[in-house]
Amino acid sequence: MDLGEIAWIGLTTIGGALLMTIFGLVFGLFYKGIDRKIAAHMQGRVGPPLKQPFLDVRKLFVKENIVPENAVPWVFHLAPLVGLVASITILLYIPIGGFPAILDGFIYGKGDLLLILYLLIIPSLAMVIGGFSSGSPYATVGAQREMATMIAYEFPLAIIIISLAWRLSLVTDISNVFSLATVTSAPLWGVTGPIGFLGLIILLFTLLIVTPAELSKIPFDSPEAETEIADGLMTEYSGRNLAMFYLTDGVKTVVMGSLIIALFFPYNLSPLLGISGYGAWAVDIVFYLIKLFLIILFSVTLLRVSLARLRIDQVVYTYWVPLTLLGLVGLICLMWDQTIMTQFDIPSMVELLGLV
Repeated sequence: MDLGEIAWIGLTTIGGALLMTIFGLVFGLFYKGIDRKIAAHMQGRVGPPLKQPFLDVRKLFVKENIVPENAVPWVFHLAPLVGLVASITILLYIPIGGFPAILDGFIYGKGDLLLILYLLIIPSLAMVIGGFSSGSPYATVGAQREMATMIAYEFPLAIIIISLAWRLSLVTDISNVFSLATVTSAPLWGVTGPIGFLGLIILLFTLLIVTPAELSKIPFDSPEAETEIADGLMTEYSGRNLAMFYLTDGVKTVVMGSLIIALFFPYNLSPLLGISGYGAWAVDIVFYLIKLFLIILFSVTLLRVSLARLRIDQVVYTYWVPLTLLGLVGLICLMWDQTIMTQFDIPSMVELLGLV
């Protein structure tokens, strides 16, 4: 590879990263507006306009940054930036709308799914550090709750990833099972039997319940409980710093939705319609946005409207006991499915439904 090719790869990667950053910021705020509007209608209210998140961010960026007297200023200012950069970085490793990930192959395409698991911790950890550095007792309590929540939901999330990777490792001619490119190219729905199909549904349901905790949404928003600890982690933040945390939440919403799509619904509509070229790109992107909307609707909006906030001990119990056991049940179903399909030569669900 000569110097010109290296320069071209670098320029295309930088350009793609900039486009993906804009995409994550814009659609993160857009889906937050949709979420607020739908939630308002479900509660019998008119709700804010769809552009309200954009207006909020614009207003915050022109407001003064207020630093508490007892805060550690450089840590207090750095935490929001680290959280936003980490969220955008995760988005660069996830395939979007039929396009490969911007950083696909930058870690040799072998463990980007594991890398994503580690990167998902950074935005929450940035909020924890920012809360502790503010010197506020409310933020300190919120930071402690956030750490407990992180420890709780990481266990079922790890079970989901390991279960999918293990089942994928049993498929012939597939290596690099922790690569998202591999996962999206070989959806497990097509290789599992009835029991495995049930296991995948269980794992999908578990991941949908993990998502609101990753995003600190009701009923798992105890670290930011406004009525209990005055917005907790965010209580001392204002101006540009608060705007960056707000943007982080929007980008992370797109990240979690896109991760669910990549793991469970990596299908495109253009092959089914027989479309190619630029038309196929447009159709697949629109189809991806619809899938993203449905995931946010079911994993965020419906839950926060229909359920009340849980106490922190209830949050930890929910993830350590019921959801961890549910994830293990999904793993066991995948294990039984592989054994039964091998011994009794049972066709996959795709074959049973006559889709091949």
